[in-house]
Amino acid sequence: MLSLIYLSGLFASALAVEPFWNEPDTGLETYLQSTNWTEGTQPLLKDMRAIPDFDYAARQFLDDQKYSFYRTASAGEWSYRNNLEIWSKVHFRTRHLTDVTKVNETLATTILGYNFSAPIFIAPAARGAYADPDRAELNFMEASGSENTLYTAALYASKTIEELAAVKSNKTWNGPQVIFQQIYSNANLSVTWDAIARAERTGAKAIVWTIDAPATSVRHRAARYDTTNANAVTSGLTWDIYDQMKNRTKLPIIPKGISTVEDALIAIEKGVKAIYISNHGARQLDHSPSPLEIAYEIHRNAPEVFKKVEVLADSGVRYGSDVLKLLALGVKAVGLGRPFMYANCYGLGGVTKAIQLLKTEIAADAAQAGIQDIQNIPVSVLNLRALEQTVYIRESSGTN
Repeated sequence: MLSLIYLSGLFASALAVEPFWNEPDTGLETYLQSTNWTEGTQPLLKDMRAIPDFDYAARQFLDDQKYSFYRTASAGEWSYRNNLEIWSKVHFRTRHLTDVTKVNETLATTILGYNFSAPIFIAPAARGAYADPDRAELNFMEASGSENTLYTAALYASKTIEELAAVKSNKTWNGPQVIFQQIYSNANLSVTWDAIARAERTGAKAIVWTIDAPATSVRHRAARYDTTNANAVTSGLTWDIYDQMKNRTKLPIIPKGISTVEDALIAIEKGVKAIYISNHGARQLDHSPSPLEIAYEIHRNAPEVFKKVEVLADSGVRYGSDVLKLLALGVKAVGLGRPFMYANCYGLGGVTKAIQLLKTEIAADAAQAGIQDIQNIPVSVLNLRALEQTVYIRESSGTN
């Protein structure tokens, strides 16, 4: 018995000191050391082969304050780590000898009735000028337009709503470019009404209302440089504000930050057309669940949610396989924030390449998993047992 206790202690200690890698080793550093590259300078864009490469490259390009704002997460950053590591706990159940030769043709999707080339989008993220002082989020608009993917513009973007709209493409393969506008709301609702009105005037097709930022958050990494949160105003976020929004706009309002099955069900009762599951990139509350865990909680307890509304998701996504896992659970489209902010250090070319890398990975990984239709992935392609211990399971339909 003592030996067993001793071994258990050693095992626990080993887990406690297990190192965390901010990004996996893709071979980039080793490769760069074999070239004429000098540490502390930006690698060539051609050497970016994976989405995590952009994080490493951004650290070489940005000063500590700017990088820390992009990279920061809440408190001890447990949720940030979990967002990145959770994917490895859910394995694929690959099926072979299936015809996947046309899987590329199934990459296109619709979001709220609008057609896009892939089930990915640029999630709202602030201060694009840190990476590209001149063009900032204009690169997101133009890259999304050329690739016909969705861009959800941040309220606190470095460029105004009007500046972003000025570069909107009218020549996507499906007609004029479609964008959504993210907003925050606080005690001064007149600011919120103004933001919604501006979004309407400039042609946004939906309002993405961030509901998981009712107050400032604990962000030690950014605080060292006296960098404030994009939205740090304490406010009473309630469904009453949603009701007021509905009376002021005909645009669909998508609550962003849904993290429990209970709130997903309330949103449906309120008549939303889409919900957005997220833990804000782990920037708001440490020990908040990852999007994979949230999606599984909803799938486990109320699978009808995915049929009644469209579900978007973000936080911690870095690979095409991550996207596929969320799609298999019922998510409609998957967003990325930090990776595109990092890619923006290369300007328009970097953002465009990041989108293209993801598209390629999604199709390639789907084929490897035996998935024939990216828009209809059976949940059986995933082994979900590891998530059973991490999510809240409703024992009866009457549980609140």
